[in-house]
Amino acid sequence: MQNRFINLLSPLVRLISKWGLSPNSFTVAGVILTAAGTGAFLAGFIRLAGICILLGGLCDTLDGLLARTTGRATRFGALLDSTVDRYAEFIMFSGIAAYFFFIDDYGTAAGTLLALGGSFMVSYTRARAESLGFDAKGGFMQRPERIVLIGSGAIIHLNALILAIWLVAFFANFTALQRIRCAYKQDSSEFKEEIIIKT
Repeated sequence: MQNRFINLLSPLVRLISKWGLSPNSFTVAGVILTAAGTGAFLAGFIRLAGICILLGGLCDTLDGLLARTTGRATRFGALLDSTVDRYAEFIMFSGIAAYFFFIDDYGTAAGTLLALGGSFMVSYTRARAESLGFDAKGGFMQRPERIVLIGSGAIIHLNALILAIWLVAFFANFTALQRIRCAYKQDSSEFKEEIIIKT
């Protein structure tokens, strides 16, 4: 699914590359749009918030594609992208939680915080696993899926947004556990191979 979406964006990426825009500019634009979406949530403009969030997610996709297409991918760019993504999700989920808190829907506000925690753990488990030499990229609820669910839910209806929040809350944490399990299986396999070699 992601590959099809990336292929659809290829003509746009080629066009943008001719304009000389830097990938980092899209990284920054993504978090600005997400912050605007958070402001829209707090003001009660739910559909506008959803649009901003989806546009912010689009910028986040474009920055990596542009960096690779133009040969401008750098280690700092990768660090900036990952860091800004975390800030963007923190801003987004905090704004959504505040909105539901203000309208006295404390259950959904709590679910939003669970979604935030799960989203951070998806990223952390991958980063920590890869720092230890494991491959932990899989899982169902990665960042693109989270952004599409939340943004689309907000555009459709408030009840759709609530459903999207709980889906992210459950599957993001499930994805983090999947990555831990994946690392455990790799570690177990390496341990068994080491025993076989020694014997």
